[in-house]
Amino acid sequence: MKYENTVKGKFIDRPNRFIANVEINDRTEVCHVKNTGRCKELLIKGATVYLQQSDNPERKTKFDLIAVEKGNLLINMDSSAPNKAAREYLEKIFGDKAVIRPEKTYGASRIDFYIETETEKRFVEVKGVTLEQNGSAFFPDAPTERGIKHINELCSAVKEGYKACILFIIQMKGIKDFAPNDVTHPAFGEALRNAAKNGVEVKAVDCLVTPDSMTADCEVKVKL
Repeated sequence: MKYENTVKGKFIDRPNRFIANVEINDRTEVCHVKNTGRCKELLIKGATVYLQQSDNPERKTKFDLIAVEKGNLLINMDSSAPNKAAREYLEKIFGDKAVIRPEKTYGASRIDFYIETETEKRFVEVKGVTLEQNGSAFFPDAPTERGIKHINELCSAVKEGYKACILFIIQMKGIKDFAPNDVTHPAFGEALRNAAKNGVEVKAVDCLVTPDSMTADCEVKVKL
């Protein structure tokens, strides 16, 4: 996936979860943050950030904050990017003959993708990962009851004969492994391990990230 009209800036502060003040070309601009998560370890005063400039005159904010530098890592933090990258990745894996439908309702949830081939019917739930510590990636960065609900729905799908996968899209490169964040939300880790024991595939894929693109790349070791 690619962005158009990207610019570089310097993060100043984040008054609330929807907006940030960013210095762009020696001017302070109020920007939309395309991730409502905490991201406290990413959005640090003075951090180099990348933004997409909108040409829509009716918008209140002219820029969307999409990526940030953390040390030698470039991390995409656009919450809409993982599903777009995952779609491209799934199309590559399953080929042209597969039917891939987004936002498929199952039980009481909408699962990100439903895939149907000549040999299988599969649900895939996508989770974007931006939390990195010492070369490892973790999810979630905040408690997510919705995430647990999705895992439980995938377990039900497996019982009904579907294949199911939870796909963690790691929005950076240079990661050695992935694990559930048991410190922040132990119940999520417990649900994920239970799902793996009951036939739900758990995969993590890193991404090639540039200031104007993000592409799913290689599978990363999952440590449950």
